[in-house]
Amino acid sequence: MKWLTWKELSRSKKVRALYTLVCVLIAGFLQASIIQIFMRPMNLLSSGFTGLAILIEKVTSTFWGFSFSASVGMLVLNIPVAIICGKSISKRFTFFSLMEVFAASFFLEVLNLGPLFDDPLLNIIIGGFANGIMVTIALRGNASTGGMDFIALYVSNKIGKSIWSYVFIFNAVLLTIFGAMFGWEYAGYSILFQFISTKTIDSFYHRFKRVTMQITTSKPDEVISAYFSECRHGLSRVDGIGGYSGRPVSLLHAVVSSYEVQDVAKTVIDADPNAIINTFKSEEFYGRFYMKPID
Repeated sequence: MKWLTWKELSRSKKVRALYTLVCVLIAGFLQASIIQIFMRPMNLLSSGFTGLAILIEKVTSTFWGFSFSASVGMLVLNIPVAIICGKSISKRFTFFSLMEVFAASFFLEVLNLGPLFDDPLLNIIIGGFANGIMVTIALRGNASTGGMDFIALYVSNKIGKSIWSYVFIFNAVLLTIFGAMFGWEYAGYSILFQFISTKTIDSFYHRFKRVTMQITTSKPDEVISAYFSECRHGLSRVDGIGGYSGRPVSLLHAVVSSYEVQDVAKTVIDADPNAIINTFKSEEFYGRFYMKPID
């Protein structure tokens, strides 16, 4: 994969790159702010490699007489994983994800923020939700917060299913170790924090969720042609007669990713303004399914 200069990029790619950059910087700032406002004051542990870096900082400062900075630990832990997973995701995705890690590490060093609440439950609920939104912003910008996000997206892209629940299990194990060393009360609070964060991500990031679309149209040839010009998912056609009009109509059936629904619907309506579209979630799906690569 050849790296292009800024001048060689098309206008659309420049806009997309700037959008990703903004998302990455916002996510980095939020990540550092959440750690300082919600997590450190309540002695909570973060998830993934960030949590591991914070745990290393706590262990070294408590038991070994020196402090290995969490901001440095985030870089040390994330860079090798980025190199490994980047070979199977994309250089662009890897670059911006690492930029988010660097931004979070930088803001963690320069910011000096204090707690907003004294109530542990408020910190857990609001902080957990904010943490989930932070991760979602990075993902929607076609980047990640590194660490377990690299691994989760790498595996999800391979198998075509969300594995955020498994990420939560990994984090629970990490927090169990934290609880055994520093207190079960704080570990319990941290697990609840991560549960809220994971559910928030799963609610707002839908790349790996599928939706069934049923399209009723009197112009099937035009709709099918437009559909395949924009979409690589399969589509089936059943011809019939309209119950009210008595005229020939076709029922088109397709399964697409939930984030593609609006684009597909617009394409169909442009081809046939009188088309009727019904959508519903596909809870279980078996068979081949095209998943657009992360770029």
